[in-house]
Amino acid sequence: MRTSIYDPGADYAIGIDVGGTKINAGIVGSNGETLLSVSLPTKAGSSTVGDRIAVAVQRLLDWVREQGEIERKGKEMSIRGIGIGTAGQVDWRTGAIRYASDLLPGYTGTPLKSDMEKRFGLPVVVDNDVNVLSLAEKHAGIGKGAKQMICLALGTGVGGVLVNDGKIVHGVWGGAGEIGHLSVDYRGLPCICGGRGCLEAYASGTSIAKRMNERLAEAGADSLGGPLDTRATVDRWQAGDPLATAVMDEAIEALGSAISGLLHVFNPELVVIGGGLADVGEPLLSRIREETRKRTMPSFYDGVRIVLPSHGNYGGMIGAAMQLWEYR
Repeated sequence: MRTSIYDPGADYAIGIDVGGTKINAGIVGSNGETLLSVSLPTKAGSSTVGDRIAVAVQRLLDWVREQGEIERKGKEMSIRGIGIGTAGQVDWRTGAIRYASDLLPGYTGTPLKSDMEKRFGLPVVVDNDVNVLSLAEKHAGIGKGAKQMICLALGTGVGGVLVNDGKIVHGVWGGAGEIGHLSVDYRGLPCICGGRGCLEAYASGTSIAKRMNERLAEAGADSLGGPLDTRATVDRWQAGDPLATAVMDEAIEALGSAISGLLHVFNPELVVIGGGLADVGEPLLSRIREETRKRTMPSFYDGVRIVLPSHGNYGGMIGAAMQLWEYR
């Protein structure tokens, strides 16, 4: 590695977004501009996650070296460090993976920060994938200037992050903001965490698909081509299918209940709702706003913006890079 590739004052950093099926990685500027991005399958179970992250980082570093000079900057390109946002529970103090589900077998206990620093000789910052989404919004998105913000990610599970006075609330070791395991019904559905009535049991993509297929089975209705996934359930909902409507109504009511509780506890100015389910856009968002409004004291709802994220599927990658400006 040429010595000039690292510069603590550089305008660019590497951002890595690690999911159960895919890794998005890019060279990202302080304003959120992405110079280059690559995506590769995580290959969980057949390769170690750390090795796959290293492949992505190496591709980006090779590209940086090939550039030599960036003509419009008039100097050699350099990198500030590597930021990683990853699925699983992260011990934010050490950058190690405290716990990961079976989607990422063998990942629990991985000393990710120290491993990557040894491999590449660059500073590394690691946090939960949903936490870094808030940094994408804070530094280069709709959350610029927001001091009190909540972010939700509706995907395979339901992730969350709380931002207080412009800073992520990490808790003792980094586990704060597990909004998906906020109970919206203390006698409700059992959750994979061991609790009951968790938001994730109603509003995650996994739960929506599961409950849709249960309703189809109860109604004695066959779904051609096998069990329906989340996208097919949403499509049926938008087409007016009564079973899908019942499932989505329950998910949206659960979201409204959870967000209302968070508004009363944290009094934020902004709620950002991302993740794969949020790709539905305004039809989903307008319903969530209405369900939240019905459950919230007017003084707490007044002035709150409930919005979609600014960067779509690349928010995690951009936010991961933003850690190099947020914390270093």
